[in-house]
Amino acid sequence: MNENNQLCTQDKLMQAAIDLISAKGYDGVSTREIAAEAGLSEKTLFRHFGSKQNLLEKAYDRYLYAAEMQKIFKENLTGNLHEDLLMISRTYHKIMNRNRKLVMISMQVGDHLPGFRNNTQNHPRQLHEILTNYFKHMSDQGKLVTGDPSLTAVSFMWMNLGAFLNTTHVVQTFTDIEIDAFIEESVRLFTRALTP
Repeated sequence: MNENNQLCTQDKLMQAAIDLISAKGYDGVSTREIAAEAGLSEKTLFRHFGSKQNLLEKAYDRYLYAAEMQKIFKENLTGNLHEDLLMISRTYHKIMNRNRKLVMISMQVGDHLPGFRNNTQNHPRQLHEILTNYFKHMSDQGKLVTGDPSLTAVSFMWMNLGAFLNTTHVVQTFTDIEIDAFIEESVRLFTRALTP
């Protein structure tokens, strides 16, 4: 029960921080405001996180995709390249959209907070590693054209990141193609290119 209360308290603080920083910017929000928005004291925020930056970093670790993607790779992949890449792409976009505010915050403040950019890179690094291992395994089984699995993983990741960014205000949207149609077509092309 106490652990659940702690998680609830931490989640309240993280969600309050994400909402406020998303609306006012990192420098425009105090720890006192975050705590008040969460219905808690500033002392509670410091007890759980120590600082506003640490709170934001912990929120990024909690809500972004590394753990969820690792679970998919361990439990849900079929060995069918097309089906697997569809699942990976759909899951990636679901997580990124669910955490859109947090992703945008990380892009805005990443270079201004010491160590923050490096911390946020843990998620793409982990995804790159598990994708690289997946492509290597598929190649070893003869289900994938032999090539550089690391480069293939980066290509797949950047393709999906670009699609996500195209749905934000960070880049000027030049097309009205739905994300589901993009996922279907890009995975079909990727599968066709990689199938021996």
